[in-house]
Amino acid sequence: MSRKISPSDLKKLNSKKGLLALLSKEPLSVDKALRYVDYKKRLIKLQIELIRMQTWAIKNNERIIVVFQGRDAAGKGGAIRRITERINPRHMRIVALPKPTEDENSQWYFQRYVEQFPKAGEMVFFDRSWYNRAVVEPVNGFCTQEEYEIFMNQVNDFERMILESGIHLVKIYMSISKKEQAKRFADIKSDPLKQWKMTKLDEKAQYLWEQYTEYKNAMFEKTNTTISPWKIIRANRKTEARVNVINHVLKSIPYDKDLEI
Repeated sequence: MSRKISPSDLKKLNSKKGLLALLSKEPLSVDKALRYVDYKKRLIKLQIELIRMQTWAIKNNERIIVVFQGRDAAGKGGAIRRITERINPRHMRIVALPKPTEDENSQWYFQRYVEQFPKAGEMVFFDRSWYNRAVVEPVNGFCTQEEYEIFMNQVNDFERMILESGIHLVKIYMSISKKEQAKRFADIKSDPLKQWKMTKLDEKAQYLWEQYTEYKNAMFEKTNTTISPWKIIRANRKTEARVNVINHVLKSIPYDKDLEI
């Protein structure tokens, strides 16, 4: 039985966004197209609020850090792009640090992250952060057990100092299923425009799934504190996850919602 399309649905589909959503993906799906149009409308409204929040931060010399963690292909980068694509690029940075140098390995572990912290009126988005040492590094043998334990003993005090210095800290973990991760990896491998995203770590992610889960759970148990909680975003559906991420960021920052922009 075919889906009955209401006049309001027809109006959505007859728009530029609706036609693009309807024709750009196969197989053709009216339901998916309508969901996409609704998502784009919600996204625009949320991005306006992000501009308002950033304007408040600039005017009041506020400093904001948003940390993104999650399994490989969980959608961290996509969520960050939707947050940052409309705000003022001069007052925000996206930080995705590479493998530490020899000099950085000789420093206090948190030092290279502190060097990326925001100045007054700035927002910094960490696409992975110091929490690499909580999960990725021990699973892949990139740190010793002693280094892992030192990190776990220090991280809550480190974040307390961040907050006491007046920086707003938001921690987001994007969660996907093993099946969805496998599906996304297959999509990346088959798309010439995405193949560069696949790393050696990604190749091992499915095999090491349970080890990642073990360390992830230990991270939550230790670092999901009252003053610096984690927000877990279910990310199997990308559009829904992006909306939920932005909503959480907006709810976490006490900006002036009546500020004119």
